[in-house]
Amino acid sequence: MATGGWEPWYQFCTKVVVPPVRLWFKFRVEGSERIPARGPAIIACNHLSYLDPFSDGCAVIDAGRRPRFLAKQELFDMFLVGSALRGAGQIPVTRGSGDATPLLEAKEALERGEAVVIYPEGTVTRREDHLPMEGKGGAVRLSLMSGVPITPMASWGSQGVWQKSGKGSLRYGRPVWTVVGEPLDFSSRAGEIDDRAAVKGMTAQLMARLTDMVLDLRERYPRSWS
Repeated sequence: MATGGWEPWYQFCTKVVVPPVRLWFKFRVEGSERIPARGPAIIACNHLSYLDPFSDGCAVIDAGRRPRFLAKQELFDMFLVGSALRGAGQIPVTRGSGDATPLLEAKEALERGEAVVIYPEGTVTRREDHLPMEGKGGAVRLSLMSGVPITPMASWGSQGVWQKSGKGSLRYGRPVWTVVGEPLDFSSRAGEIDDRAAVKGMTAQLMARLTDMVLDLRERYPRSWS
């Protein structure tokens, strides 16, 4: 689906849904210049809470790009939410199915010069310390399929807002910090795409980079909000 086809829904999301979120939380982004200004981009993020698509989406939009998320199928099955996601051109993923369709759709989006955002963990982290869990191989496979480097983007602060369980807090002004790291280029290893051990190793490298970035943010994050 070309971007022009989902322009109305994209405008609805950016003009109606996103502004109140921006006003309520204090989003801060470091290193946004590392998000490619044009052309294909794969942006891989850690997953702290259900707020992440808003904060990560804002970071990508502020860098001058339109985010194309890979999102779980369950969201597309929800009333109104599913309509908005489909209308805005987001890509559904049926977790655990082994269906390659989402990666093929993402590859086509990259070929059109779009920015694809993916959460390698596949779900919100279940770790008590909120650090990234083991990643799945989708982001690396997409990179190997397309030859596009992976831009890591880590965040901290949203874990106290909206998770699967436990009491969340909508306290006004909560800082949500995001940092964009240097790209990971696996293009020289394209021939290893069918080597599970190799893909797992590259995915571990990606997750280690994200973890280091999260730890740095956590260390610097305001103690009053920790």
